[in-house]
Amino acid sequence: MATVALLGGVALPVQAADIPAPGEIVMSPNIQHVTNVPKPEALADIHTDMAFQGDYAYVGNYYGFSIYDIRNPKRTSLVSSVVCPGGQMDVTVYGNLLFGSVDSSRNNDSCSSTSQPASVKESWEGIRIFDISDKASPKYIKSVETNCGSHTHTLVPDRRRENVYLYVSSYAPNASFPDCQPPHDLISIVKVPLRDPTAATVIGTPNLFPDGGNPGLPLPYPDGKSATTGCHDITAYPEKGIAAGACMGEGILLDIRNPEQPKVTAKVRDDTNFAFWHSATFNNDGTKVIFTDELGGGTRATCNEAIGPNRGANAYYDIVNGQLQFRSYFKIPRYQADTENCVAHNGSLIPVKGRDIMVQAWYQGGISVVDFTDSAHPQEIAFFERGPDSTAPALSGGFWSAYYYNGYIYGSDFNLGLDVLKINDWRTNRANGVRMRSLNAQTQASYPEHGH
Repeated sequence: MATVALLGGVALPVQAADIPAPGEIVMSPNIQHVTNVPKPEALADIHTDMAFQGDYAYVGNYYGFSIYDIRNPKRTSLVSSVVCPGGQMDVTVYGNLLFGSVDSSRNNDSCSSTSQPASVKESWEGIRIFDISDKASPKYIKSVETNCGSHTHTLVPDRRRENVYLYVSSYAPNASFPDCQPPHDLISIVKVPLRDPTAATVIGTPNLFPDGGNPGLPLPYPDGKSATTGCHDITAYPEKGIAAGACMGEGILLDIRNPEQPKVTAKVRDDTNFAFWHSATFNNDGTKVIFTDELGGGTRATCNEAIGPNRGANAYYDIVNGQLQFRSYFKIPRYQADTENCVAHNGSLIPVKGRDIMVQAWYQGGISVVDFTDSAHPQEIAFFERGPDSTAPALSGGFWSAYYYNGYIYGSDFNLGLDVLKINDWRTNRANGVRMRSLNAQTQASYPEHGH
């Protein structure tokens, strides 16, 4: 019989009875399920990434995005939904602007566009910009086309707060795509003048991998390793002038002190365990990076004994003399059913000074809270999950993102909407008094002082 280490490091037997029934909620004693707001009927596809500002949460969807009022998290409510299909709608917010990524080739840039092959030169994909000053009625004001579209983007404000830059990550080039030619070892940089956001434009496409990057290992799943063709996601820490990129075949560090000219300063590969470098998160001091491996692209059952604890996991690196030094892996210790897509995905820090604690989504593996203060020995301290999602086809459910914002954890579930959780643990309770004005998880800022 297989065993798996649960909370506190106690090894217990794993069997079919340990997997919750479809839809059944299981959680650690220090987590409370506050509320769930079902996905709006107008948005016919899955929920994706989130951003926060003031008393509002913004949730992307392949069909558009929604705005939620979270002034009272226990009564979180839908304010509005914008139907605007096109890709996964990775979202960020700044001032009265919302930026959305479109990674689905369209016949035009409008919200009434339809799918059209990328092999057609006139097809469009890239960034959409909305004015969200009226939360009940956002307005679409600008589009910016980018090479290979925009799978994700990272917001980087300039020091004078006159412009924001969007580092656009995209991949999967093809010789038959006029605007997405191999090798595509680049990112696109969109400059948005805040006084005139309709003047937003691409100002550069820096080549981050002039040597071609990792060629990959095209072995059968699950042993294949992705080649580097651009990046999947970049996390910036503007006040420290650094960024970390998860670039399919490798992880990188960037110097972004000049946001218009990012420079690669370090690279790392893991051909043994990592299949697809998906995302990155710094600790608050900017001395560690957590990279995630999206083994199976988020559509496979990888949280099981066959795959093991080191694939589809987090990898923790310390930054030592500007270079990345591996410390350990972490993967949730609960096995999932063969119908449950499960892999390391999007998360954010819980702002506890003196500790490194992260909340993270694992698709149908649920939401996990991990203390990685000792990066060589990360430990899960809380979790929340449901049994297999019976409302959708197999391998197509769970939490896309889980972020901590002003005292609560918010989880964006593919099919079931927005969940709000509350953690009550001695290691995290000091974060309850920390208030942030906004959160774009891929634009990190140091923790504000307690109570401010």
